[in-house]
Amino acid sequence: MAAPRNVTATRDEEKGEDDDSPSAKKPKSERFPLNTWEFAAAVAVFFVFSTGLFCIYLTMPPAAYTNLKLPRTLSDLRLLKENLSAYASNHPAQFILGYCSTYIFMQTFMIPGTIFMSLLAGALFGVVRGIILVVFNATAGASSCYFLSKLIGRPLVSWLWPEKLRFFQAEIAKRRDKLLNYMLFLRITPTLPNLFINLASPIVDVPFHIFFLATLVGLVPAAYITVRAGLALGDLKSIKDLYDFKTLSVLFLIGFVSIVPTLLKRKRVYE
Repeated sequence: MAAPRNVTATRDEEKGEDDDSPSAKKPKSERFPLNTWEFAAAVAVFFVFSTGLFCIYLTMPPAAYTNLKLPRTLSDLRLLKENLSAYASNHPAQFILGYCSTYIFMQTFMIPGTIFMSLLAGALFGVVRGIILVVFNATAGASSCYFLSKLIGRPLVSWLWPEKLRFFQAEIAKRRDKLLNYMLFLRITPTLPNLFINLASPIVDVPFHIFFLATLVGLVPAAYITVRAGLALGDLKSIKDLYDFKTLSVLFLIGFVSIVPTLLKRKRVYE
């Protein structure tokens, strides 16, 4: 008499067949990381920002509004500067409101092109006012991105940069005592992209006051370089020219100075 077939084996075979079928569930790493509520929250925040930005643009005169677009190249930026120069001079308050809203919107939702906005600030407002504008907007946009990531960012960052997130989390854990110095180093130098820092900081439990202060102070050197380049916008041939070897060396030197207290503390511990 034949032995009865193992029920468990039969179920395993059926499960294997189901996994091969087109209707089988995708691996977790391939699925979209946000659930329905998280996605809805992101869309709602985006809609609120977009509506406010649209209302600001409606207050602009037709001559300035019709030629308005986000620059993607240096040629676009030069054309935008020519179109907005008169409007910025005649209506400085309205222009600054629109400029700030656009910059913060782009920074919050990770829209590329804020470097062109920084160059534009230098071209229209000079070094001092340009740096104040850029640092204020970059800090406000980064803070807004920080809180948005705190709301919905964990699955997204874990999906996009799993290895980089693990590395960042380990580095933060090792430097809890001198976290401000380390965050300053990251902001001053191009060790990690600012976009990643904005999104990952709340996930690895970087306190907001440290994140805010490091951003406010740490972005000043890069803002100075970009804004100053905006004064000679006509001579700039490529965005890559902003960060040559000499400039990067200076940034890393400033960044090294910011982590000297951490290094000295480690030396005392080992002694």
